Amino acid sequence: MSREERAADAQRRVELGKQAARLEAQAAQAIIDDFIAKAREKGLDPVPLRARTMDGHLVRTDKHGWYIRQNHSLAIDTDGGYQVLTVPGGWRERITGVKLTASLPSLEVGRGGRDGETGSLREFLGWVLDGQVPQE
Repeated sequence: MSREERAADAQRRVELGKQAARLEAQAAQAIIDDFIAKAREKGLDPVPLRARTMDGHLVRTDKHGWYIRQNHSLAIDTDGGYQVLTVPGGWRERITGVKLTASLPSLEVGRGGRDGETGSLREFLGWVLDGQVPQE
């Protein structure tokens, strides 16, 4: 196999991976949209989201939503965005806060993490609806 063929094969694998991620994100977004409707139906008020900088400081963000992990490292914002709440930052971010950019949602929370920290997105969102994830 020539160098060009190997490069083309590698590019195809990258494109297939991106396509799979987009399809998974679409399925996850449908689950998130359903969660938001149910949360509003149940009267679960969104809270101001806070992020943690890499050096451990809590900072304000520009989003409101619902935390989906006990350690508040992931959240769903009121617009349906999947927010990873670990951010770079220093003293300026501690004063001004941070603007969050939604990540592609995944059907599995904490993929590749330790036992007890991973599970299906539907399961994690169900815990929020049942009041098992503290929001403040």
